[in-house]
Amino acid sequence: MFRPLSIFIGTRYTRAKRRNHFISFISMTSMIGLALGVLAMIVVLSVMNGFQQEMSSRILGMVPHAVIDGVKPLDDWKPAADAAMKNPQVTAAVPFTQMDGMLSYKGTMQPIEINGVDPALESKVSIVTQHIVQGRLQDLKAGEFGVVIGEITARRFRLNVGDKITLIVPEISSDPGGITPRLQRLTVVGVFKVGAELDGSMALVNVADAATIQRWQPNQVQGVRLALTDLYAAPHVSAAIAGGLGADYKADDWTHTQGSLFSAMKMEKTMIGLLLLMIVAVAAFNIIATLIMVVNDKGADIAILRTIGATPRQIMTIFMVQGTVIGVVGTVIGGVLGVIAAINVSQLVGWVERVTGQHIFTSDVYFISNLPSHLEGSDVALICSAGFILSFLATIYPAYRAAQIQPAHALRYE
Repeated sequence: MFRPLSIFIGTRYTRAKRRNHFISFISMTSMIGLALGVLAMIVVLSVMNGFQQEMSSRILGMVPHAVIDGVKPLDDWKPAADAAMKNPQVTAAVPFTQMDGMLSYKGTMQPIEINGVDPALESKVSIVTQHIVQGRLQDLKAGEFGVVIGEITARRFRLNVGDKITLIVPEISSDPGGITPRLQRLTVVGVFKVGAELDGSMALVNVADAATIQRWQPNQVQGVRLALTDLYAAPHVSAAIAGGLGADYKADDWTHTQGSLFSAMKMEKTMIGLLLLMIVAVAAFNIIATLIMVVNDKGADIAILRTIGATPRQIMTIFMVQGTVIGVVGTVIGGVLGVIAAINVSQLVGWVERVTGQHIFTSDVYFISNLPSHLEGSDVALICSAGFILSFLATIYPAYRAAQIQPAHALRYE
């Protein structure tokens, strides 16, 4: 089969055994370094994707995707819920009340966010029912002032189901101080553990009890909590629903409460990706050293090719092909091994823990007990493309040097 001269010789140089075995060794190390750099980038970014996905499913599974609040407490939440359900992005709409306060137990206090929920409907918009480790969410019965707290809160106060705890909420009054504390005794009826910071900052009460604590009517709620199919459409969807309901309603969504956390995780992934790209760049620069030594070693061959009619452009292409083959092979090997490692990294860490008897991730220290990994094709494509481009750019200078060799000068001492 016909192949252009430059490609034929360039691939032949790559396959052939060179007289200088040191050059062969450098060429192999360049290929291995590039493969390891690509492998490391794929595995690390996949693990970061896994952490981000895990945190997203846990945190955004607990906090509201979007909320349609009334300017005043709503006497009937169902019209707002019916209007929200007409939007194709909304999968569920349930009553919701939220307030901030302090939990007090035996002289110890901590801030808390209290969510008033309907135990019968909460599973439509939250994952909390899947993460109850003590008690039941259904034990939040109206009028009994039960509370479901997070595992961190329970551990901090050493609480169990059946213990009593005091909720302190601020109340605006006409007294000279302006704000007076209002106390409510609560009974712990359940403990949840989602493995996130929410385990120490959130608690759940019955929506009717929340109305009583706020001194509203038992049937009044703050607004409607929505579950959406596309989380990133929450600002637009909630604003459109609130706008359609009129001036008595306002919208809020998860980007206001948790947006900074996910922006920070995205920025962290970008910065770590750039740092790991430096490993690939170093391996690509090794190709420059390899090709420069090959050019010096093949000076006589280059001169002979020039004397029989090869143009500087063909000489340049020969060494660009050789360096590109090294880069492509290294990138492909690293990409394949990286995909395999990213898919099996959780099992690999589990095997290491079983062999060594040491737990790398323990639930007592970390929010998760395993190493999550989520492989994204876009990341693999981007990493491999970067490897290809860097390895190709690394060939330009040595190939240019080869094209500048003068036949008479190179053959003078041959």
